[in-house]
Amino acid sequence: MGTSAGVLAAACAALFSYSVGVLLLKALSAKTVLWSLWATAVIGLSVWLSWPLIFEEQQDIFLAGAATHGHHQIELACNACHTSPFGGKEVLQSACIACHGAELKAVSDSHPTKKFTDPRNADRIERLDARYCIACHAEHQLERTRPMGVTLPEDFCFECHEDVGRERPSHAGIGFETCASAGCHNFHDNLALYEDFLLKHSSDPWLLETQRILERPSQREDLAERVEPDAPDSVVADEAPTADWQHSAHAAAGVNCSDCHGSEQQWQPKPLQSVCAGCHERQFEGFTAGKHGMRLAQGLSPMVVDQARIAMKPEAGHRELTCNSCHSAHAYDRQVAAVDSCQSCHDSEHSRNYAQSAHAGLETPVTCATCHMPRQESPDGGFHVQHNQSDNLRPNEKMIRSVCLDCHGLGFAIDALADQALIDRNFTGRPALHVESIDMAVDRAKAAPTLDNSYQ
Repeated sequence: MGTSAGVLAAACAALFSYSVGVLLLKALSAKTVLWSLWATAVIGLSVWLSWPLIFEEQQDIFLAGAATHGHHQIELACNACHTSPFGGKEVLQSACIACHGAELKAVSDSHPTKKFTDPRNADRIERLDARYCIACHAEHQLERTRPMGVTLPEDFCFECHEDVGRERPSHAGIGFETCASAGCHNFHDNLALYEDFLLKHSSDPWLLETQRILERPSQREDLAERVEPDAPDSVVADEAPTADWQHSAHAAAGVNCSDCHGSEQQWQPKPLQSVCAGCHERQFEGFTAGKHGMRLAQGLSPMVVDQARIAMKPEAGHRELTCNSCHSAHAYDRQVAAVDSCQSCHDSEHSRNYAQSAHAGLETPVTCATCHMPRQESPDGGFHVQHNQSDNLRPNEKMIRSVCLDCHGLGFAIDALADQALIDRNFTGRPALHVESIDMAVDRAKAAPTLDNSYQ
């Protein structure tokens, strides 16, 4: 699209230049003609270069290279990362921390910056300067980018941990390119993989005797008595949406039509996401931190399904992702938000196999949202839904503590998340792989039973 517009603009400029040139040749001196042609060429070039600046979908011609899986949606918001034309690595590091700092703090980052600013580790900085995120995660270099946006060779752990291969019998013969294998190690988040945590759950059964799924306690019929809408007379209110709203949490909380749509003079048929954010601040913050809504956080238009780099249903390609993509504007239906909305767009094997999975067949179904947008306890003692669906997605071991251990033992969870075929079947069946992390921890504890218990 951008190339076609550029060619068209250039052709128009050339035609205009030719026409002006012919006229001027007949009436003006050679010098005047040359100046006129030069001015016309400059104008044409300016139009060609400024065209993509006006139309967002054509701005990719300015990119230094394709962005990674995690950032491709916001690659046109250059100032999201390049906040200043000067400053180099320090500027980029500040941008990384602005988005990912809280997440790293929450998981007790295994490789925090302070570890690499410690003078005792100065020799390691010479090999891998991990004080800066871009040492491992360089953007616009897709040809050498691996999963998790890592742009280092697979065996980069060797730079600091070469002694492990020599001193631990359990790791003898294991290549450093396998360090980040599922269930073994992660660079940042190892909360479910530390040895003491593995030991604590080493004897867990595959299915816990008591499973726990946090559910919203209220039901549709308990939410509110009949409330009359305050929509202005000039707005024709359909009976179905009105009835849905009257049984919703909004009605129970006293949120009427005008609170979202505005007054009669400023009525908005389709309120913007900012209206939702006015009350649902925590949820909106999570939404704009994940892949569904991250474009909104950078002032870009909402994501369109066609922009995804994973399997999606072609018929959903035109849809914009906003609050109402998952939540009906008026209805109170958790099935829609927890399953149906996901299934209407996603088309991976994992998604297609959900309906036939063991999770879907339970009396209280384990939904898409149960795992990918779990309910979490709030500091005030209540519960909230994690609206950042990317929060526990990669590496998938991040899902263990917040989701899997509510129903399953740690060993089963690690094995299941390491088995891609099982994931594709939406966890129908048992893992065909076995990760030896717990076995190694048990053997090591028997040899030296002095492990710390900080992460239990």
